[in-house]
Amino acid sequence: MVSTPQPDSAVESPINTQGVDDEPLGSNQRVFEGRTKFLIAAFAGIYALFHMAVLNGWSIGGWTGIYIPYLPVFPMETWNFRIVHIAGALTLGFLLYSARGFSDEPQRRNHPLDIVAYVALLPALYACVTALGFARDIAGGTMWNGIDPAIRNAEIWHYGIPLIAATSIGVLVGWMRAPERGRLSPADLVLIICAGGVAIYLITIFGTLMRNATGTPFAPIGMSLAAVAGTILIMEMTRRVAGLALIVIAGVFLVYVFVGERLPGFLNAPDITWQRFFSQVYTDAGILGPTTAVSSTYIILFIIFAAFLQASKVGEYFVNFAFAAAGRARGGPAKVSIFASGLMGMINGTSAGNVVATGSLTIPLMKKVGYKPTTAGAVEAAASTGGQIMPPIMGAGAFIMAEITGIPYTDIAIAAIIPAVLYFVSVYFMVDFEAAKLGMRGMREDELPKFRDMARRVFLFLPIIILIAALFMGYSVIRAGTLATAAAAVVSWFTPYRMGIKSVSKAFELAGVMSIQIIAVCACAGIIVGVISLTGVGARFSSVLLSIADTNQLLALFFAMCISILLGMGMPTTAAYAVAASVVAPGLVQLGIPALTAHFFVFYFAVVSAITPPVALASYAAAGISGANPMATSVASFKIGISAFIVPFMFFYNSALLMDGTWFEVLRAGVTAILGVYLLSSGVQGWWAARRANIVIRGALIVVALFMIEGGLVSDLIGITGAVALFFLSRFIGQDVAKTQA
Repeated sequence: MVSTPQPDSAVESPINTQGVDDEPLGSNQRVFEGRTKFLIAAFAGIYALFHMAVLNGWSIGGWTGIYIPYLPVFPMETWNFRIVHIAGALTLGFLLYSARGFSDEPQRRNHPLDIVAYVALLPALYACVTALGFARDIAGGTMWNGIDPAIRNAEIWHYGIPLIAATSIGVLVGWMRAPERGRLSPADLVLIICAGGVAIYLITIFGTLMRNATGTPFAPIGMSLAAVAGTILIMEMTRRVAGLALIVIAGVFLVYVFVGERLPGFLNAPDITWQRFFSQVYTDAGILGPTTAVSSTYIILFIIFAAFLQASKVGEYFVNFAFAAAGRARGGPAKVSIFASGLMGMINGTSAGNVVATGSLTIPLMKKVGYKPTTAGAVEAAASTGGQIMPPIMGAGAFIMAEITGIPYTDIAIAAIIPAVLYFVSVYFMVDFEAAKLGMRGMREDELPKFRDMARRVFLFLPIIILIAALFMGYSVIRAGTLATAAAAVVSWFTPYRMGIKSVSKAFELAGVMSIQIIAVCACAGIIVGVISLTGVGARFSSVLLSIADTNQLLALFFAMCISILLGMGMPTTAAYAVAASVVAPGLVQLGIPALTAHFFVFYFAVVSAITPPVALASYAAAGISGANPMATSVASFKIGISAFIVPFMFFYNSALLMDGTWFEVLRAGVTAILGVYLLSSGVQGWWAARRANIVIRGALIVVALFMIEGGLVSDLIGITGAVALFFLSRFIGQDVAKTQA
């Protein structure tokens, strides 16, 4: 472990932010000791460093890649890089995450199930050796194809069946055998070897002309068999690190492949054999497609960046800065939550994870100043979710959008500015009005870090500033992210937490561990994307959306919203958007909506699925900390984040909200939309002109707000006139809070 120096007296804070940006320990995450801990930590660090090296083109002797005899991975080619990327994450994941929760009772050694797993090691190892033999034969000039009976039999009986049998046994034994937190189970060792067997074979085959044979009779059956085992491994790892929601959806899509021909209407799909489907699903049409392309480049790069920020304690500074800046305002901790969670959520890319990290500090403080547990949890959930739409990083969503649409990343980041401002302004006002209704105070001076002390260390924002500046100076995302990562290490030398070799190693180790979930989720989402592209269901869904639009275009948008939220429920943001972008966005584009607007539409609703009842991961995580009812918390967070459910519809009617227009149009749209969300927050919270508003005023405020958000000149005039009228009207029928309390 790296020793952590104590902060000097000049920056001491009454708020205990220590550990606020540390990764929480999963309920099924192993904790090793001694040599095992060191070896796994080294593997995690090398795994992350490997990505940094390949992405930046670092080389030894003019080559970039790995040398393994007979395997064409030297230099590193794109598909091979993605295969190694997934295989490494699976290996690290099976090392660290067990198949089920840990038992408090000591487990029997040499359990019969352990013996079964040890026996399964034999076919797993045999499959790996066979795959290496195939590589040697191909390197020796053997013409490999899917028609030669000898090759087909060798792939089935000496590779595929042993591999799938070992994989299945490893998964089943893992489910049945109670694990120990500090010990690697034999079943997981089997799965690690199987992951290696899949990678060795696919690298061998895709390194030949066989890449062009996927989906044809010339494709070796080993491709399909390796993909079956790989799909099982990916889904099992996703279940361990992200829960069942994504697995259920992926399972439904996989079943659809083979029953689609029997379904009626637009769900009817062509007859696809298992061999043809699986020979394609582990290619760039599926698992190795856009989601893995992004996770193996931009996402893991910014995970490394986030790990460096954590190792240098910049995350703690962000939270302290937010307390110093906003803690004195009424309901101070809630406003701190908005700033801190938005900033941290932008970087770490997961709503629920950010709730656990920053919410452990902000939620108790919100309860302390008078917020109900339900409201405290809801504020944190809404703020953490908003981090996913905060440029420039947008929780990795911007990178996936750029990969899918081909729109430059900088254009996406610029387009996200006004929507993000609208969301956080709305959440801020919702929190402020709630505090006003309850007569809350801010935090006292002695409860907060001193702003002048925080201002002296404002240079800790330099990594973020360098990232933004480099992107808009024309540097690639990878180069900009690398510079920002280096800057995080450099600025740490001006703090008590100087990053040396040990700290840098720890940061890479942390990045490797943090990457497991997102890589597994992206690979699993790739399975769904593969089904959509190979069955054509996305195109048929687009035709349904078009037919609805012929009747009512607004109804079509509402239908698209519901599908995006439904697909995103229970899923991490990146996976939710990737699936929605494949199913919903093409239909919106066919309606004539610009690609950027269409993808922002589905992206927003995929993000807010984290706070949408009945399955709201961020809200449930917050409820676990606040002690409130999970469903009540999800309803409250839905209410606080209400603007996120309205603003996307405005993209369609007013593209200036996405920076599409003249400066005057963009400025007017932004200002009037901010006034609109202010009025919307007033109406929802029932607080207007320093008074409680009755039901009539609240309803009128919401209507007036929609006129302001719409963005047309006439609608803006109607909205402003209505707001002024309601202000004077409230003076006559409103009731002052002080009189009410008296």
